Amino acid sequence: MVNEALSVVSPRPQRAQRGQAQAQRLVCLALAALVGGCALPDLGYYWQGARGQWQMLEAARPVMQVLEAPELAPALRRQLLLAQQARDFASQALALPDNASYRSYADLGRTAAVWNVTAAPPDSLELHQWCFPIAGCVGYRGYFAQADAQTQASGLAAQGLEVLVYPVPAYSTLGYLNWLGGDPLLNTFVNWPEGELVGLLFHELSHQRVYLASDMAFNESYATAVQQMGTRAWLQQSATATAAAPAWQAAQQRRLAFRALTRDTRDKLQALYAEPPDTALAAAKKVILDDFRARYQSLRAQWLATPELAARPQASAQALQRLDLWVAQANNAAFGALSAYELWVPAFVALFAQQAGQEAPWPAFHAAVERLSHLPEAARQQALCALMPPGEQPPVCRP
Repeated sequence: MVNEALSVVSPRPQRAQRGQAQAQRLVCLALAALVGGCALPDLGYYWQGARGQWQMLEAARPVMQVLEAPELAPALRRQLLLAQQARDFASQALALPDNASYRSYADLGRTAAVWNVTAAPPDSLELHQWCFPIAGCVGYRGYFAQADAQTQASGLAAQGLEVLVYPVPAYSTLGYLNWLGGDPLLNTFVNWPEGELVGLLFHELSHQRVYLASDMAFNESYATAVQQMGTRAWLQQSATATAAAPAWQAAQQRRLAFRALTRDTRDKLQALYAEPPDTALAAAKKVILDDFRARYQSLRAQWLATPELAARPQASAQALQRLDLWVAQANNAAFGALSAYELWVPAFVALFAQQAGQEAPWPAFHAAVERLSHLPEAARQQALCALMPPGEQPPVCRP
């Protein structure tokens, strides 16, 4: 991803503003402690989170102010204007929250907002959990410095867990910081192609609409469904947006093919781990993962041979680098984390289809999702299983 710098001087607060700035700093620290918990042994983790969040807020400037800078790069100007149009569309057409989020911009000077650490046992796809009072229990832990994430990963690996450290372009503060300016647009994703950029905004705003503590698969699948359906609606709504549709649709086809491959591999791994413990497990697991990587290479070659990607071979190969790295590092932690983002997506798409007859289908859909979130875990899972198409039933839904 190209990192396009923005030459806007950050004004230092005047004396009259310093009290407010200091109060905001303290609030950020307190909020980080609430979200992350207050266990003394993890004080360093909470401090890096509070410091990183504060630095992000401090770097953010209102988009309209950024657009006034005469030295602003034309490409970045176009992307910021596009993001504001998509932001309006999110609230007006998709019934997502209308608040301060993504009305400001920050250049972090790095390629990721945070680096997530995730881990799983060598014989299971169940993710190691970290629990926080507001977010609940989730299968990842975020760090604002890659070195800190690697240190945490090394500690988990020493415990015998399989680990993955991966870059995250954006994350949601669930609306808790909207009174301080909300989640900003970041240099880590603002230069993405149109379909990818607007989709990420819809995904993150969904977390501010419905969020269920301690159910990562529910939250991420719902947000991914909104991302997919919302982007499709966006690309149909104007001539300029429609021009971006073919590239997004081609990318969606690649995602579907990769999703089918990873789902098949997950099913094979889960079947292997369900068998009685066997000393040959490691060898059998290697066969499955080697087959996965070989099939990916075949799929990758097919993608690069398509007219769209063949026309720009070097750029296309670079675009696949992050996916190449994920495949090379793929382990139980990687497959466990990936499943959370797609497990219930077909169920939420089906739930949206049920609202098609409503005068306002998007508000009705979010309300239906919220009702699901209030169900006890077993009833919620049963309801989601009932919504899943027969051919896409995950193992948890099968007798």
